[in-house]
Amino acid sequence: MFSSVDVIWTLVAAFLVFFMQAGFTLVEAGFTRAKNAGNIIMKNLVDFCFGSVLYWLIGFGIMFGTQSAIFGGIHIFAMDSFEFAMPTPAYMFFQTVFCATAATIVSGAMAERTEFKAYCVYSAVISALIYPVSGHWIWGGGFLAEMGFHDFAGSTAVHMVGGVAAFVGAAILGPRIGKYSKSGKSLAIPGHNLTFAALGVFILWFCWFGFNGGSTTSMTGDDTMILASNVLVNTNLAATCGTLSALAISWVKYKKPDVSLTLNGTLAGLVGVTAGCDMVSAGGAAVIGLAAGALMLFAVEFIDQKLRVDDPVGAVAVHGVCGAFGTLATGLLAIDGGLFYGGGVSFLVTQAIGVAVTMLWVGATTFVLFSVIKATIGLRVSPETEIAGLDNVEHGLQSAYAGFNVQPESVVELALATGETIRTTTHTATSAPTSTSVATDYKNDDTGKLTNVAVIINEINLRKVQEKLYGIGVEGMTVTPVLGHGVQKGQTELYRGSEVAAELLPKVKVEVTVSRIPVDLVVGAIKEALYTGKPGDGKIFVNQVENVIRVSNSAEGDAALQGYDVKN
Repeated sequence: MFSSVDVIWTLVAAFLVFFMQAGFTLVEAGFTRAKNAGNIIMKNLVDFCFGSVLYWLIGFGIMFGTQSAIFGGIHIFAMDSFEFAMPTPAYMFFQTVFCATAATIVSGAMAERTEFKAYCVYSAVISALIYPVSGHWIWGGGFLAEMGFHDFAGSTAVHMVGGVAAFVGAAILGPRIGKYSKSGKSLAIPGHNLTFAALGVFILWFCWFGFNGGSTTSMTGDDTMILASNVLVNTNLAATCGTLSALAISWVKYKKPDVSLTLNGTLAGLVGVTAGCDMVSAGGAAVIGLAAGALMLFAVEFIDQKLRVDDPVGAVAVHGVCGAFGTLATGLLAIDGGLFYGGGVSFLVTQAIGVAVTMLWVGATTFVLFSVIKATIGLRVSPETEIAGLDNVEHGLQSAYAGFNVQPESVVELALATGETIRTTTHTATSAPTSTSVATDYKNDDTGKLTNVAVIINEINLRKVQEKLYGIGVEGMTVTPVLGHGVQKGQTELYRGSEVAAELLPKVKVEVTVSRIPVDLVVGAIKEALYTGKPGDGKIFVNQVENVIRVSNSAEGDAALQGYDVKN
């Protein structure tokens, strides 16, 4: 007889782990650019779909078959072939969502430049073969399990597998256009929506209680209930300590607390404690979280700036590095058998062997997989596609944010940043031509010359400029979002430890055309609104306008600039 409590507990945990797909989608979309958000959505969607079908078809049998300590065997549709402490379909579903989690980790590291069809092939292979084989060694009764290797909920079996695959894929794929200068200096490409990323992290944090807590697969008996409770406490403590560690170190290192790295610190703590959350004390979980948050931050910087592997979301550092660390930390901090608790080095050595063997397996197989994909169907999109955005070219989606103005990158700026020659054509939205660019035969009338006054400013100063201009009688103006910088190239900003390229500083352009209002009065009002006496106050451009024509009543010159009553 099966325990209904155990089955319900396990299935509810599986539901939470499934919802981690939503968290990963938001984190990856938030840490990348808006022009690729739809592509991120599709990859996370197909990860789960391929994972579900192929794990059901063949992966589950490979992972939990008993053919040998190395390979579980080929058992097609294996749900009726094995016996567990609960209905086999329930346990298979629980393991399916873990498989999908391992596969989806790679999406973020390879984001913004991977062929969608290539990613589909990768997702299918890791779900059907790569993950189940190493999963058999760890959880399916394979040789690592026989050695005493311990990975309670998947620091190595799930997260490090995904992190290693992400590293290999990103390395073979190469960095995004504009990520590194010609000299090799890392340039930041900020994500477009940190609110998405934060929401994704909170979702993942919440779902991790199912990921770790549900791995007891039981709630029967006092001992099991105490174990599950300790697992949940340890999971939460590691997450909070990882967050605080990344917060503090980024604050000291970069002079300000880095939002994206702090969010990664939460995930680092969660990944780190996943292997040993059932074996360590609350204090041990806190130590793991603190160390994982710090390790993640330095790993992100090392991978990006030293190895020059472009990982937009930090998946390699969070899942790969912290997954390996958390598994090794279990050998140090496990209350029963840990080195720091007098257990000697044997358990730590076993943990190290498990990490090394799994890393070697995943690294070798994914290297072959991505190399074959690259040589056959192609792994990376063209420069034209990458610049235009994968949403547009790969999915026929103009924007995942219909109704919002998504500013595309300038091809010229990206070429200058990388020293590359790129021949492509992109189309950007432009404002209507100003009167200075239209050749006409009209002449100014006798009321005075027409003058256009323009200034490019930080958006924070827009309201002050508007109020000053309205105060001297200016009735109309044009405000346009632009990207640019002056000679000083703006204040240096850091994103995840890399400088934000000066070419991408957001500004607004304010233009007014006047005739009766003296130009020096307009210029004086703008200067009064902007002046601080420091570099970056901006420049005012004054140009003579040949003519202004109001379309509605054909009024010209000064008359076209004056207000009038609309008649029915």
